[in-house]
Amino acid sequence: MKLTTRERKKFRIRCKLKKVSNQQRYRLSVSRSSKNISAQIIDDNKNITILSASSNDKSIKSVDKKNKTELSKVVAENLAKKAMEKKITKIYFDRG
Repeated sequence: MKLTTRERKKFRIRCKLKKVSNQQRYRLSVSRSSKNISAQIIDDNKNITILSASSNDKSIKSVDKKNKTELSKVVAENLAKKAMEKKITKIYFDRG
């Protein structure tokens, strides 16, 4: 199976993150499309998603948004509130 340059970069970055991650840090993965944005906090040791926030959530859709930049700030604030409730303070940002 031949991988594209983007896939190789994503695979390489994710492998480096998994090597240095430990029990106290989780991975933050951000996905964006032309209209929406979503983010998840993932536990790589257990291979599960702990938290997620998206611009498709009902609570975020009700917010008056002007552009995608403001929408992403609202999604980030929502994810941060959820993380603080679960007492998650340290994460790694997945650049892939």
